[in-house]
Amino acid sequence: MIVTITLNPAIDIAYKVNHFRIGHGHRVERGRKTAGGKGLNVSRVLKRLGDSPVCTGFLGGINGKWIMDQLEHEGLDQTFIEIKDETRTCLAFLDEENGNQTELMEKGPFVSAEEQEEFEETLKQLMSEASLIIASGSLVSGIPVSYYREISEWAHAARIPILLDTSGEALEKGIEGKPFLIKPNKAELCKYMNQANLSIDELIAAAKNICAQGVRYVLLSLGKDGAILVGDDQILRAEIPTVPVVNAVGSGDSMVAGMAYGLQKKYSLEDCLKWACACGIANAMEWETGTIQPHAVQELLEKIQIKQEAKL
Repeated sequence: MIVTITLNPAIDIAYKVNHFRIGHGHRVERGRKTAGGKGLNVSRVLKRLGDSPVCTGFLGGINGKWIMDQLEHEGLDQTFIEIKDETRTCLAFLDEENGNQTELMEKGPFVSAEEQEEFEETLKQLMSEASLIIASGSLVSGIPVSYYREISEWAHAARIPILLDTSGEALEKGIEGKPFLIKPNKAELCKYMNQANLSIDELIAAAKNICAQGVRYVLLSLGKDGAILVGDDQILRAEIPTVPVVNAVGSGDSMVAGMAYGLQKKYSLEDCLKWACACGIANAMEWETGTIQPHAVQELLEKIQIKQEAKL
């Protein structure tokens, strides 16, 4: 069983706004509303691949109730902790004409010590049946910045691999917990290294340094340039096909889902990387966030090339 952790879910609302400009009014069609948060996107993609993940985290208020109802409608198992504060809303403005997007993301609710304790009890119960854990996204207020490190340590103690997808200080502290895999994009890894930009060789060197700290693998997503999987003993580079991009929001989450699916099936690392990239690309071809078409994934798997990179 795969358990996905979303500590800070959101109602995601996406609007198509061609030629979006700050400081100007725009008339738009009704936005697409989804149960969002990185871990929920991962869960949704896993479900489309035929898996049955269990979602957990925090939800509160009217927004939280809407997300719970939506997840039930989608057939996703959930054991969220209900909190007093209201779950957040995030907005995305998609400019298809110019090929870019603008996102507004609320910080999120406050979680009390009692609510945190209830979550920890629930998570440890889920760990008794879990084969893989995925922790994704930002932290909520009231939760220590080292929380992903603590969750990774619990997973280690239970002998369960954990995949971590977060950024900033939460990523820095999370690495200290030695998760099985982390999935930064280029900007996130550059920020971790306190650099404005890094070459591919420098990014690989940074990933190798993280592996030396106890992380088993670093899955580095590079957008249209594919991805690199870095481990202690090998470096794999994925070359991907060019496709028409509709909405790239959630593609990183879909990559995590594809990687988790491959690991759960005990595929080779090369095939796991293929599945990760195929799911990420398939999501970018869809309007709805965190959505894939399985037939598209199968077609993409045949077009992705994996190459062994020379060790640094």
